[in-house]
Amino acid sequence: MKTLLIIGAGPGGYECAVQAAAAGLDVHVVDSADHLGGTCLGEGCIPTKCLCHTAEVVEHVRAAEAYGIKTDLTGFSMEQAILRKDQIVAQLRQGIQTLMQTPGITFHNGKARFANGDAHTVEVGGETLKADYVIVATGSVPKFLPIPGAHTPGVITSTELLQLTEVPKRLCVIGGGVIGLEFASIFNTLGSQVTVIEYCKEILPNFDKDIAKRLRTALKKRGIEFITGAPVTAIHADESQEGLLHVSYEHRSAVHDALADVVLMAVGRAAHVESLNLAEAGIEFTPRGITVNEHFETSVPGVYAVGDVNGRLQLAHAATYQSYHVLDHILERPNHTDLSLVPAAVFTQPEAAMVGLTEEQAKATFEATQVRKAFYRANGRALTMDAGADGYVKLLTAPDGSVLGAHIIGAHASELIHELTLLMSLGGTIDQLCHTVHAHPSLSEVLLALR
Repeated sequence: MKTLLIIGAGPGGYECAVQAAAAGLDVHVVDSADHLGGTCLGEGCIPTKCLCHTAEVVEHVRAAEAYGIKTDLTGFSMEQAILRKDQIVAQLRQGIQTLMQTPGITFHNGKARFANGDAHTVEVGGETLKADYVIVATGSVPKFLPIPGAHTPGVITSTELLQLTEVPKRLCVIGGGVIGLEFASIFNTLGSQVTVIEYCKEILPNFDKDIAKRLRTALKKRGIEFITGAPVTAIHADESQEGLLHVSYEHRSAVHDALADVVLMAVGRAAHVESLNLAEAGIEFTPRGITVNEHFETSVPGVYAVGDVNGRLQLAHAATYQSYHVLDHILERPNHTDLSLVPAAVFTQPEAAMVGLTEEQAKATFEATQVRKAFYRANGRALTMDAGADGYVKLLTAPDGSVLGAHIIGAHASELIHELTLLMSLGGTIDQLCHTVHAHPSLSEVLLALR
């Protein structure tokens, strides 16, 4: 029986382990028991979405009077919101603990490192494990800007922000990517005065520029201040007022200060490779992550790296499907998942989501790209939800109607994007979409206006 060793029990590890065991492999999974589920469960996707939902409920309560409901927010407790988040994480972690007891899986509690210069041999505590195949799925860790004061007390990452039991009066978010924007949206709704400072000219650099601008405009209307094209140069504590932080940044040839009680460092995440002993094992890596080929195999045959640790696409679902691809490669069976079509979503208020090419990329590749647009404000269901103001869908199509990219901003964008992802994965056209009956009234009908 062939042995598979998976280092990391996050989205790129535990789900693959279950499938591998079902396929007859002898599976060993290494991770800390208190880190089951990885970054996604402990300090990323799930806890963040818990607070996103809290913020959404707060928004509904504030708007309740318009629906004939009289209420107020005098009883809001951030401590209770954090407790709810912790309970949900604990429940899901318990589910993963159960999966690790699946017949064919052996779980090893601890940290792994490659030993004896052999990428197929791993040490966990005092135990040595050898495997025919190895999947490294150790995820990522938060980055810090290399600037003076980056580790000043009060400068925190998303990990610490998810433990705050009080809403900061002033929150400065360094970084206008997905992580920074989600927390900016959450704490803006909960009452913080939020400032986002982004180095690039626009937020969400990897998104379609049109969607990024519309999202920034929508969030600005909600009270979030954005400063773009502004490198942060230093952070220091105020000498006269305890707890006050100064975030210095350059903007339009001048140096400015943003004041904050809490500063969120949200400038991306780095591959978690420090403790693995990769160099001695002969596994090639760069500051971006472990180097892999089209099958996510490293420079050592039979050793793979999936998810954040390979630096290709830092999304939990990308890690999961990369691991499925690896398992199929190990078992020498075909894999039919198109990993070029990975949807991404930002759980702000309003949400944003995308899949495929941006308008800039599509037009650079296909001169005859058609840009189709539709607006929530013409959709009956959106109006009943008070979601018509910002909602917008952009579809990029080739002359034959095939879809090159899809971009949505608005309510439930993170759900709607999957209909378009499926259409693209099947090679469908806009005509086929519009000849598919959609229930009325539903937000999905907005897609029919793209014909």
